[in-house]
Amino acid sequence: MPDTPDRDLEIDDSLVVPAAELRWRFSRSSGPGGQHVNTTDTRVELSWDVAASGVLDERRRTLLLERLGSHLAGGVLTVAASEFRSQLRNREEARTKLASLVRGAMRARRKRRPTKPTRGSQRRRLDDKRQRGETKQLRRRPDDR
Repeated sequence: MPDTPDRDLEIDDSLVVPAAELRWRFSRSSGPGGQHVNTTDTRVELSWDVAASGVLDERRRTLLLERLGSHLAGGVLTVAASEFRSQLRNREEARTKLASLVRGAMRARRKRRPTKPTRGSQRRRLDDKRQRGETKQLRRRPDDR
């Protein structure tokens, strides 16, 4: 069954955001649609208050607040969708965007393993550096050499 906009939002197997925690806002959308655009509210904003959510444990809440920091305003995650001319399709798109953002933020990140530069890359760097020095030395006046 397709995901209807007024249902709970399933992020993954262990996290489902209740529909009661989701806030919808609608406004007029720009773009194609002619006179239809001027009369219908097809642009959709979907908000979820991460900081006050009852479905998150403290570990997940902290993780989401930290990783979604640039997307949050006062602890509230908001996504907008206005790609389609239909409000229903934009609502579905907003749900998909929100779920994707949260899923990505909860994904385990692999730590970078520091590596040493290879002997060849060190040699090339030093050769380039020596060459630049020689070039600059040739630019000097003859009495400064």
